[in-house]
Amino acid sequence: MSDTLNLPAETRDRAGKGASRALRRDGRVPAVIYGGNEEPLAIHVQEKELARQLGTGHFFNSIIEVEVDGKKFRTQPKDVAFHPVTDRPLHADFLRVVKGATVHVNVPVVFENEELSPGLKRGGVLNIVRHDLELVCDAEKIPHEITIDVTGFDVGESIHISHVKLPKGVESAITDRDFTIATIAAPSALRSEEGDTTQEAAGE
Repeated sequence: MSDTLNLPAETRDRAGKGASRALRRDGRVPAVIYGGNEEPLAIHVQEKELARQLGTGHFFNSIIEVEVDGKKFRTQPKDVAFHPVTDRPLHADFLRVVKGATVHVNVPVVFENEELSPGLKRGGVLNIVRHDLELVCDAEKIPHEITIDVTGFDVGESIHISHVKLPKGVESAITDRDFTIATIAAPSALRSEEGDTTQEAAGE
């Protein structure tokens, strides 16, 4: 399950572009905590620390405990705006997480037992359609990743969400279709053996 990250912050007394620019010059990033039927709280955080946590790769799949003036707020990161040229974080939005709340998260997928896939053993290629899954789960039980077993899959077969065993209390946010996550594509050598008709068609 995901970790809880701690992010120190200070309250922001002034709003507006001028105040935000002044904060950024001092190595701070303006941010806001909102939701939970409470008034939004304007804060600022240290740019270096925010960038470090963004670099973990699972920032948006974690609960962020923002500490402001000794008070801790359990939040979920919802958005970080970046400078289009330098990629420096310019602003961050955090959603308050109340006890028992469910959250929508995008969780990366990893594949296992590739050596037990007949298609991959024959030289097939694992063509990943979705590198992460949109999930709904308890805020306290956000998985770091979803492992998908490719045992038994052959060339030409697809891996759908129905093949994936999700952890208890975790559900797919997409429920109206059995969407494809990956396919086992034929190797180019196998396609040649079976006859690539594209050139013949082009020559007609």
